[in-house]
Amino acid sequence: MKKIIISIAAVLGLGSVTSCSDMLETESSRQMFEPELNQKTDSIFYAFGIAQAMQQLADQYVFQGEMRGDLVATTTATDKNLRELANFSATTANKYDSAYVYYRVINNCNYYIAYRDTTLLTGATAVVMNEYAAVKAFRAWAYLQLAKNYGKVPFFTEPLTKISQIDGGNFPEYGINEIVAALAPDLAQYSGYQVPHTGLNYDIGSTNWGQAKKITTKQIFIPVDVVLGELYLETGDYQNAAHYYTEYLTKIKPVQDKYYVVSSRALNFDERPSDYFGGLLGSGLSWTAIFGIDGGNGDLISYIPMAVNRLKGTTTIVPFAFGYDYYAVDNANQCPMADDVQLQPSDYYVTLSDSTDYFYLVDTDIDHRTVSIANLGDNRLSNITRQGVGDDSLKVWMNKYNQGNIILYRNTTIWLRLAEAFNRMGYYDAAFAILKDGMSKNVLDYAPYLREETKTLLTTTYPLLSEANLERLPVLSAGVHATGAGVVCDHNGQGYFPGMSPYQLDTIVGLKMKEIAEQYGAAVGTTKEDTINAIEDLLSDEYALEMAFEGDRFGNLTRMARNKNRAGLYGTNFGSLWFSKKLEKNNPVKDLSVEQNWYLPFK
Repeated sequence: MKKIIISIAAVLGLGSVTSCSDMLETESSRQMFEPELNQKTDSIFYAFGIAQAMQQLADQYVFQGEMRGDLVATTTATDKNLRELANFSATTANKYDSAYVYYRVINNCNYYIAYRDTTLLTGATAVVMNEYAAVKAFRAWAYLQLAKNYGKVPFFTEPLTKISQIDGGNFPEYGINEIVAALAPDLAQYSGYQVPHTGLNYDIGSTNWGQAKKITTKQIFIPVDVVLGELYLETGDYQNAAHYYTEYLTKIKPVQDKYYVVSSRALNFDERPSDYFGGLLGSGLSWTAIFGIDGGNGDLISYIPMAVNRLKGTTTIVPFAFGYDYYAVDNANQCPMADDVQLQPSDYYVTLSDSTDYFYLVDTDIDHRTVSIANLGDNRLSNITRQGVGDDSLKVWMNKYNQGNIILYRNTTIWLRLAEAFNRMGYYDAAFAILKDGMSKNVLDYAPYLREETKTLLTTTYPLLSEANLERLPVLSAGVHATGAGVVCDHNGQGYFPGMSPYQLDTIVGLKMKEIAEQYGAAVGTTKEDTINAIEDLLSDEYALEMAFEGDRFGNLTRMARNKNRAGLYGTNFGSLWFSKKLEKNNPVKDLSVEQNWYLPFK
């Protein structure tokens, strides 16, 4: 326990700590003493201090989540620590196995929560409540990551500031269910709170190669409703998960003014289409703009912005591992490519992408348009990677990390999480709607696969499509799958009508059922439960295509494995066997059909 407790420094100058006594010290000249936490002024800087502690865990978050997934392949240049994560041989000596970095966040949050005066008013307004809620969300998020990676972990909510508290602490060990029971009810009282936002973009300097970078306070924090949705989804409480995701999408998420429609041009089959894709983004910008140096185009909810150079603060090695030397000095005004690429797309991921059908409109005239299928694969992989040529033909550079942003959540993430919750609740058609058609009035009018009970659900219990909330959604929409697969939707406002796309519920689910039966030897039937399991596997594919390398693949796979175990459809251990099959190409040294072997050794 001595290794997990941290300094209580408040602002952006936290240094690393190594010994027990160091954990209670700070290199910063400013600490979080109770009198300062009773003042209105500068309170945002304390929250910034916690955000700085988030920077300390950024690299580990990505590597723990992706190396223990099925989307990343190692190369001859891969660091030994990353290899150990990939084959599940990591010991407590591994560079990226540290519960301490999460407890650094937790203890700073505990101190803030214990001593922050929440009664301060400006007029009738409680001036710090948004910050207070955001800090509680940070703490819950950090505990969630600990449970995902370590199983049961020491749990405490009091601030630890003395050695005697560490030595004498008899802290209970909580798994995810106990953590949710301890934190979610309290956090729920802040549902609907916006994250702290000054309304300003802060210039944090320029990279060594000349690219200026700005951050906004809003994107540093994680909305309370997003964290609540995550907590409940992880425990299999799908109703509560769907509730809080819906709360975020209808009350917190900014209103989208427009939606760009999937291109209807006929394709040149000599090259992959490179125009803007569909999806749930809005603002008329391309999908790849999400990952830009300034934090994206409206899809981004929260991320960890790393320092632009080593003189500015905490840096990241994630870009370098994926092939970009973010901190190199170069005059080309773009992030230099590294000679050695440590991590590349796995064969599984490339096969998944290449085998995905691309749908397009054959554009004759408005009354005679048809939808055809081209064997072009999904567009997203080609748009986030750069294939080498000549002597580098076997190398692939990952464009998501030609900048220093460590993405935590996007709006598209939340739509997919909501689809996962709806599906496990039995509303598989609502989940498919999020993949295929998106959420707008059109899905009520033009989606023949949507059952009446599901339409009622979407207009009442989870009122995404209620009359009031429809104003928050774009008039024209397409599902997440359209982002990479083209015209899969049943409407686009340009003479395209229901049933034209071959991407239909019965067809796509039927193909997935056949695949599950062949790959896993499952006795797949045609029941509602079989459909739910198949839709979940479609969502697993979509998580891969949409969110590869963003740090949450391991968490997505283990959560879905538990879903399958809990359902018991093909046996009470089918989910664990499913997970083990997904990871077999990693050559794991442990039997991954045993859940206890998923976790890292705690240190």
